[in-house]
Amino acid sequence: MRKIKVHIADDHQLLIDGINAVLSSENNIEVVGSSLNGEDVLNWFALNEADILILDINMPKVDGIAVLQSFVKSGFQQKVIVLSSYDDAKLIKEVLKIGANGFLAKKCAGENIVEAINAVYCGKQYFSESVKDKLLSSFTKNNLSIDKISQDGTFFSPLTPRETDVLKLICKQYNSNEISKTLHISINTVETHRKNLIHKLKVKNVVGLAIYAIKNNIV
Repeated sequence: MRKIKVHIADDHQLLIDGINAVLSSENNIEVVGSSLNGEDVLNWFALNEADILILDINMPKVDGIAVLQSFVKSGFQQKVIVLSSYDDAKLIKEVLKIGANGFLAKKCAGENIVEAINAVYCGKQYFSESVKDKLLSSFTKNNLSIDKISQDGTFFSPLTPRETDVLKLICKQYNSNEISKTLHISINTVETHRKNLIHKLKVKNVVGLAIYAIKNNIV
């Protein structure tokens, strides 16, 4: 069985050693290197390959955000799970838009890291529960009105303008009744839009819808 190759980047050797210890007991995962700063990460990936990069945001020389931006600029497609002591919604949205495949708060890295690696390796996105909560709660604090968030639907194809409006309200945690009243459509129509969104975007739940909305600048 081919092992998942993982590179760990963090400015604390103790954390690298801790993650290494957790992963060493996994038969399908192999740690292929580590870096203590962002410059070393870029230099390592210029000569080597890994399936997954575990990337700290706050690192010396070149931070994690700059590493992600460098990958995007060079067209280098690398699966990345961001690791950070800070899990505020603004930071989560920023790394999502740049191209991160997952986000873990350091406080729960030990218990979630294996699940996250396996999920991202299989092409899924992974976010710890605390991160999901931060994402969804941030939408409820958004005071944008429907008039202000109206879009022409062109950029966000394949969604229609109405689906885009429904998606935005779902991300703000409106229930079907509230969406019905806000958009002046029937509850049945709202439910149809919900099902169509999940099917069309190939996600499983509201968290998946929220992640799609962030990555495509809908919210």
